[in-house]
Amino acid sequence: MVYLRRSASFLFSVTIALTASWLAADVFLADGFDPVDVVRVLLLATTSGWIAWGASLAIQGVAGPAPGNPDRENKAPLKSEKIAILVPVYNEDPVAVLSRVMAMARSIDSLGEAARFEFVILSDTRNEEIATREVHRFLQMKQEGPGDVQFFYRRRDLNTGKKAGNIADFLRSSGGRYDFLIILDADSLMEGETMIEMTRRMEAEPKLGLLQTLPKIIHARSWFGRAIQFSSSFHSPYFASGLAAMQGSTGPFWGHNAIVRTQAFAECCGLPALEGKPPFGGHVLSHDYVEAAMLARRGWTVRVDPDLEGSYEEGPDNIIDFAKRDRRWCQGNLQHARLLSAPGLKAWSRFIFAQGIMAYLASPFWLLFLLASIVAPLMAPPPNYFPVPHMPAIFPTPETAQAVTLLVGIFGLLIGPKLLIALRAALSRETASFGGTAAVMISSAFEIVWSSILAPITLMFQSRSVLQVLRGADGGWPASNRDADAIGMREAWAASWWIMCTGLVLLFGSAQFEPNLFYWFLPITMPLIGAPAIINWSSTRESGKLAAESGVFLTPSELSPSPVIRDYEANRLRWQAAHAADTSDTATEPVAGAANAGPVAV
Repeated sequence: MVYLRRSASFLFSVTIALTASWLAADVFLADGFDPVDVVRVLLLATTSGWIAWGASLAIQGVAGPAPGNPDRENKAPLKSEKIAILVPVYNEDPVAVLSRVMAMARSIDSLGEAARFEFVILSDTRNEEIATREVHRFLQMKQEGPGDVQFFYRRRDLNTGKKAGNIADFLRSSGGRYDFLIILDADSLMEGETMIEMTRRMEAEPKLGLLQTLPKIIHARSWFGRAIQFSSSFHSPYFASGLAAMQGSTGPFWGHNAIVRTQAFAECCGLPALEGKPPFGGHVLSHDYVEAAMLARRGWTVRVDPDLEGSYEEGPDNIIDFAKRDRRWCQGNLQHARLLSAPGLKAWSRFIFAQGIMAYLASPFWLLFLLASIVAPLMAPPPNYFPVPHMPAIFPTPETAQAVTLLVGIFGLLIGPKLLIALRAALSRETASFGGTAAVMISSAFEIVWSSILAPITLMFQSRSVLQVLRGADGGWPASNRDADAIGMREAWAASWWIMCTGLVLLFGSAQFEPNLFYWFLPITMPLIGAPAIINWSSTRESGKLAAESGVFLTPSELSPSPVIRDYEANRLRWQAAHAADTSDTATEPVAGAANAGPVAV
């Protein structure tokens, strides 16, 4: 069945690419043949096929069972003695991180399984002030947390290998103690029932090496953040369901909110540094995809279960922080080009690497297509009205119908899946938890318009990231700014003036060299020209408040927060107040380590 689904998606994508090529050739070659038109046809075929591939995931998800309805019939007691919950941190806000850990610990304790789970804070923090606060809040959490839950803290002297190296160090020193590892990010939050169910599923399938959940974004405060939050809660489960159906046992690993079998992970997932300097050499940045491929290479099942609810994370609240994070992902995905020929990998794992690379190459391909469309008239051959001697003149005819069909088809591939998801949810009454059908339809309409405005700006940031990586620039692994304030106009201008200039060049070029394209380019060029204002406004708390008060982008986690979310919020408010009252507290006492874990440094 998996191979049938893959074949259907490939056939759908190839059919769309060929159809786009045929329509584009009719339009672009109507005034004669030139090499630029051939380039345009190839670029359009590649990018439209890529869009069709993404649409096929949503279509398969919509056609399948409803996501988010787990089978809770199996309530078999857990057999594992110890499960570690790993929380890697790197210059994060200790109050926010440990408030989440406290909430998760209480959630597990309330279900009577506290003795099996141990929380391990793996700190790579380089800032000494933050590290001191980490230790202080950690000791406070140990004192206030459930007595049956074990908490451990370790800070590395050197953060070699970033997050992957952090977890590898823990495995070498302490992995033998645990049957399974639940790997989180600093902003991860999970219900105790979800972690128990993940463990139960791992125990039930001895060949299951990694089980990935679908994290939902929470606590967005701006228009930008709330739009992503809605999409992650409403659209993503259907895309993930299609992905799960297609990938089968060679599924994804997104680096967090997942559980791994310790023995399998330790035996398969050692990541040596690649030869050469970054960005293509050095430590593997997007290590999660590589680790999934290495598990599959040794015969372990890697699976995503979108039905597992109660898995959360927090996302960027503005376009600039999103672009910074995306820059790292871009470098990591392009780095996978060196791993496409790695020995022993499954063919599907190689395809996943290629798919990740294409996810970023698609943006510069689209940009090149736009530029080529402006340049094409300058390269076109002079019109020949008498191709056949002694015959009446033949005048080129505009291929308007083909052009409109092509544009409508591409736009339909972009928004069609979202409309199908909204229709499916409305018919099956899955919209109740999002505020009702009317609220969902309004939110979907706003999300489609907003994503259409945002797409050209994202295209520019991603195109620049690809160019930087190809030029040899290393973006590193910057710390996440999860509590960023609104982006001011000065900062927005500094980050996007070049995007605005590009929009002006495209608009001027289309007016000068290809007036027929001028109005078609407006939906692309106007967001580019307005990029500084869009970045500024969409990052403000006022924009997020406007969306909330208007009933736009409502999600279940906002309308009816789960117990672990409410507990986390209460913990964070209490500890923030305590920190404000006394910022001079320091922690100097050592933190005890786990059994056979070796020294745990503070």
